[in-house]
Amino acid sequence: MLKYTKEHEWLRIEGDVATVGITPHASVQLGDLVFVELPAVGTNFAKGDDAAVVESVKAASEIYAPLDGEIVEINQAIVDDPSIVNSDPGEAGWFFKMKLADASAAAELMDEDAYNAMVGQA
Repeated sequence: MLKYTKEHEWLRIEGDVATVGITPHASVQLGDLVFVELPAVGTNFAKGDDAAVVESVKAASEIYAPLDGEIVEINQAIVDDPSIVNSDPGEAGWFFKMKLADASAAAELMDEDAYNAMVGQA
């Protein structure tokens, strides 16, 4: 199941684990990324907490925890090469995997059609 946040994150939810990244729209808006800082595995976040930081040639931005949960894996490849997020934001450019405290809370997030309508791509 794929869900989206108004902060331009996507979540691919499998069971109670969500893989989280930023949308292609967000990666274009940010421009070329030059730095990514990811949370430590084992860190717990509440929905809306700052979970990661990205810096582009334009600005620094926070990546927020889309739901409550614990970080269970990070994508070291994007720390080593932030350009992966720009070249493949929806797949190889994922940020972290999070074990959700309540997977049913994902029902509150947008589906792809709602997200595309929000960013004017409908």
